[in-house]
Amino acid sequence: MELLTPGLGLFVYTLIAFLIVFFILKKFAWKPILSSLNDREKSIADSLATAEKARSEMAALKSENETLLQKAREERSLMIKEAKEQADKTIADAQSKAKAEYEKIVADAQLAIERQKNAVLAEVKSQVGTLVVEVAEKVLRKQLSDKAEQEKYISGLINDVKLN
Repeated sequence: MELLTPGLGLFVYTLIAFLIVFFILKKFAWKPILSSLNDREKSIADSLATAEKARSEMAALKSENETLLQKAREERSLMIKEAKEQADKTIADAQSKAKAEYEKIVADAQLAIERQKNAVLAEVKSQVGTLVVEVAEKVLRKQLSDKAEQEKYISGLINDVKLN
């Protein structure tokens, strides 16, 4: 059993050696070890605070980006709407100009047709008048006593006249 329980002298020497090592460590090692632990704890706390700050900044940036993206979408929709309205206005203007031009062309054509019609009618009247005068002149030159002979002569003149 002696092997399991140390002797009093060994116990005392071990205790003295432990106390010497303890005081040496306390005098020279505890302060640097504790200061390095405090520094490490402080750096970990600073890192956590920085990470939390970065996370909150990222959340703010994400929110700001969402806001900017929404504004961009709204501006895009507005621009598309304005472009469509401008295109519709341009098309309507072109249609109204084309309609006005069409109406002007139709009016000019109707006026030209009316003028040509009047000119043709005037020419026909002139030709008919000339023919009537020629026939009357020929009838008057040949005064016939017999009415049947006169009608026969007029019918022959009418048949001989060439209409243009």
